[in-house]
Amino acid sequence: MLVGTPFHDRILPLCKSLNYRDWAGYYTASAYETHHDHEYNAIRNGTALIDISPLFKYLITGPGAVHLVDRVITRDAHRMRPGQVVYTPWCNEQGRVLDDGTVTRLGEQAFRWTAAEPNLRWLRQQSAGLDVHIEDVSEQVAALALQGPTSAALLRSIVDGDIEGVKYFGMTSVKIAGADVDVSRTGYTGDLGYELWMDRAEALKVWDVLVAAGPAYGLMPAGMLALDVSRVEAGLLLIDVDFFSVRKAVTAAQIYSPFELGLGRLVDFNKERFVGRAALVAERTVAPRRRIVGLTLDWPSVERLYEAVGLPPMALATASRVAVPVYAGGVQIGRMTSSTWSPVLKQMIGLATVNASHMAVGTTVEVEHTVEAVRHRAPAVVTMTPFFNPARKTA
Repeated sequence: MLVGTPFHDRILPLCKSLNYRDWAGYYTASAYETHHDHEYNAIRNGTALIDISPLFKYLITGPGAVHLVDRVITRDAHRMRPGQVVYTPWCNEQGRVLDDGTVTRLGEQAFRWTAAEPNLRWLRQQSAGLDVHIEDVSEQVAALALQGPTSAALLRSIVDGDIEGVKYFGMTSVKIAGADVDVSRTGYTGDLGYELWMDRAEALKVWDVLVAAGPAYGLMPAGMLALDVSRVEAGLLLIDVDFFSVRKAVTAAQIYSPFELGLGRLVDFNKERFVGRAALVAERTVAPRRRIVGLTLDWPSVERLYEAVGLPPMALATASRVAVPVYAGGVQIGRMTSSTWSPVLKQMIGLATVNASHMAVGTTVEVEHTVEAVRHRAPAVVTMTPFFNPARKTA
């Protein structure tokens, strides 16, 4: 049975479409209006307010906290400063990805860990021998994403505290309407944005202050459909779509290493130990088999497929999570797992797993595209991600 998030009492009357989905057992708005165009435009031209409370959240404290985090993630936790956030994968002993998420260092002996999948059992297993306390605070901590070019100005107008010095992937603690709120400069849209973390009891108060100040900054609540388009534009991966946790994979093709996800830069081999290190050291010495890459489809070629049957070209407004084959030389060399028409780029783009022989930027491939129940192949080019990367995101 689904339950409401801490913001459900505000979301329910706003969600005119009644379009919800299940996210980790919570009601989550797919779109507030019948169509998600306005919500997407808020992400790229104003400020979008997105409920991300269903994320799994863990508080790790104690003298052994940094040692546990460093033991599990592929990044170097000892180098993290209080107020710093890192995005990271973590692996099993065979170097295969269990999940990805963010880790925030709240203090010398305190970290907040967020993930899309439950990881409490894994963290407790890895904590053997360490003086550390792991608490699942998923239900106690409410979270909002405030994303878009006017998000910083909106925050400045309401916070009691300094957010000017918060750099990309930084975090600070402020007060909003008297409530204690951690503000991190992070997000899943590839744009300027922040994520707000607060006690569940303060959730509605913070929401109301944001909404009251929002009209001057083009604030709109946004759902998962708009977020999905923006995250593909940002080249950001989605678990259970672009890759699978090794825990849940049912075929070998669904199991990935960080290198195959294109996240090799996030594996720090200067660390002496972390789960999966030996396997990843060995993998680093051999040529990769495959990698997730960006694809840009040749839209005029797609238009001609529709013209040939007397139809206007159609691009779905929602991002597709249906995998389609990718070919080269008449042979399948991969699959495109996420795709969308990008309103800001005016292009059809996607994320695909392709064989190593075709993963170089600029390589031409073909993507299956179906018109009137007939399968065709449209040209596409391997493209550097993120597809959309505005300077304001990190400025």
